[in-house]
Amino acid sequence: MSHRARTFPLTTADALHQTIQMPELTHRDADRPEPDQALVDIADYVLDQDVESDEAYTTARYCLMDSMGCALYALRFPACTRLLGPVVPGHELDGGTPIPGTSWQLDPVQAAFNIGAMIRWLDFNDTWLAAEWGHPSDNLGAILAAADYSSLHRLKEKRKPIRIRHVLEYMIKAHEIQGVLALENAFNRAGLDHVLLVRVASAALATAILGGTRDEVVSAVSHAWIDGGALRAYRHAPNTGPRKSWAAGDATSRGVRLALIALTGEIACPSALTASDWGFQDVLFNGQAISLSRPYASYVMENVLFKLSYPAEFHAQTAVEAAVVLHPLVCNRLNEIDHVDILTQESGARIIDKTGPLDNPADRDHCLQYMVAIGLIKGDLLPEDYEDNVAADPRIDALRARMIVRENPEFSRDYHDPQKRSIGNAVQVFFNGGSATDLVCVEYPIGHRRRRAEGIPLLVEKFERSLSSQLPQPQAEKIMSYCSNPTQLDELSIREFLELFAKRN
Repeated sequence: MSHRARTFPLTTADALHQTIQMPELTHRDADRPEPDQALVDIADYVLDQDVESDEAYTTARYCLMDSMGCALYALRFPACTRLLGPVVPGHELDGGTPIPGTSWQLDPVQAAFNIGAMIRWLDFNDTWLAAEWGHPSDNLGAILAAADYSSLHRLKEKRKPIRIRHVLEYMIKAHEIQGVLALENAFNRAGLDHVLLVRVASAALATAILGGTRDEVVSAVSHAWIDGGALRAYRHAPNTGPRKSWAAGDATSRGVRLALIALTGEIACPSALTASDWGFQDVLFNGQAISLSRPYASYVMENVLFKLSYPAEFHAQTAVEAAVVLHPLVCNRLNEIDHVDILTQESGARIIDKTGPLDNPADRDHCLQYMVAIGLIKGDLLPEDYEDNVAADPRIDALRARMIVRENPEFSRDYHDPQKRSIGNAVQVFFNGGSATDLVCVEYPIGHRRRRAEGIPLLVEKFERSLSSQLPQPQAEKIMSYCSNPTQLDELSIREFLELFAKRN
């Protein structure tokens, strides 16, 4: 076949032009715009704003304890530990960041993955619920790894190391970025997972911790948005699986990687959010603008939700509390149960109302009926209750099959009310013959700000159990001594703090 150009008579060429409908071309201005305001707001907050809230610092200390405890307890589960360590087995970094409960020392990117995955593995760390959901302490992987790496360089330069007081401030700011962005922006409704916000917050804080300038923070955050969002498929049937337990580790480590890239001088994508056709908002967020309902301060840390009694997806926390109340009334009458009514919020009904076979622990800890069944049968719910050996109990699925989940509009309204932020559930058991238990309603879970005084002693007990599950008693007692003295804890350097949790050879 000849590929030489062909010529046509003028009349034929005119006819061709008449039949071809040429699209109107759009010429884009190549001038780089100023950075999107959302990027600038994050950089200004991270670099310039002081945190003055005593309540936020106090809550952050408890959050640090709780997160480290979750990380240690996760080491009991082989599904978690097989993902940990260096990327290439045996290739550790001499003098790298110590990984809690282990003898590994890793580079900051892989250290962030390890710590982040450990904290999130059991679905037992803190939670934030709004238009978007999430777990702000997921960012602690990046914060601890970047702080340790930066602190070592400071010491080499004869400068003071990063102290835990600084780490608490970083935590407050990471919580705030993730949580405020979640207030009005429902990424889940676009099919995107909330770890997007972990990546954004971790990139911002890691860049600042590593000494980045305003331009470098803007660059790292812009590239975090450019990465797009993970699909929520791995959190929902029929694809629910362990990825939801390491997705946060992946996101927080990516934040550190983007920070290191930005620090090489990599320029920002200034309109990463707002660029027409190609930006995040048009491509992935249905053309919606990213909106903020309040300025960044310390609101999120002050109002964060702790999981204290049960490792349950947070929309189910109060349902499990109600089931445990009913346990003594039903545990010896399971064969007499006709049905179980569960009233929940719209979010709970949408993401954890699940029927049919449950394939793995990640499937079960996101099933409202499974969690309520365990509470009714055992009067408790532990991380181990999601494992295969427990799930094999035929009473669980028999009870699940008799559960009816319905949305309570009042629970849904109060869930979104900024003055309440409740997470209500109610459970009632009906027996054959028409008798029934009372309807047990719990609006605010034990980890809610409204129940702080009641919840903090449970948080401390949970932390002590986690320490004793992995560390020798003298080491656990030393950690508790520091954590019981806020001033002493604040003055610890980041390396001293991490070495408290390291496994002794």
